[in-house]
This record gives sequence, structure tokens and C-alpha cells, in this order.
Amino acid sequence: MKKYSINKGIGASVEFKGLKAQYLFYFAGGLLGNLIFIMVLYMAGLNNLICLTLGLGLSGYLVYKVFSMNKKYGQYGLMKLQARKYFPKYIISRKDFRGYFNRNLKLTTYEKYS
Repeated sequence: MKKYSINKGIGASVEFKGLKAQYLFYFAGGLLGNLIFIMVLYMAGLNNLICLTLGLGLSGYLVYKVFSMNKKYGQYGLMKLQARKYFPKYIISRKDFRGYFNRNLKLTTYEKYS
């Protein structure tokens, strides 16, 4: 009887054959979408050889693209890439330069009563 260790990898991200986190879901979703697409083409009456070639080609491209994105961006890279478009390219400050040297800062409520 095999013994399995319990609670192995708590807190670690999901990984399968080197694919980490969201790439695993992209891969599974892409393969499922590819399967449905090829099934629709086959039921529409397209030639078997064309369906087979198209299915293998799309699956191969999906494998290549997902693994290359996993290698290039890493576990959190795509989220950082998506967040970059919401990050300002530069910060505009219209405050007069003398305002930076002003020492009359407003006190917080804690500092007022302590």
C-alpha cells in the first residue's frame, strides 16, 4: 500500500509539468476550446484529414505559446503586465515649488490630542 504525505505544498501555487498558476488554466481552456472547435468542424462535414491536421496544428501552437509565456513571464508576470496599463507613465504635480519647503504641515487628530 502506498503512503501519501498529507498537506504537502500548502500555500504553494498549482503546478503541473512546469506550468504554474494561471497558465495551467489557459492551457486546459485552450485544449477544451480546440476540441470543441474541431468537433463542430467535423460535424459540419469537413474532411477528416483537414480536421485532424487543424486540430494537431492548433494544439501544437497552444502548447508552444503557453509554455513560452510561462517561461517568459513567470508565475505573476501576466498580472504585472496587465497592471502596467493602469500605472501612470509619469506623475504631474502642479504644486508651486515653494510649497515643498513649507513646514506648516497639518497635524493629524492623534497628534492634536496627545
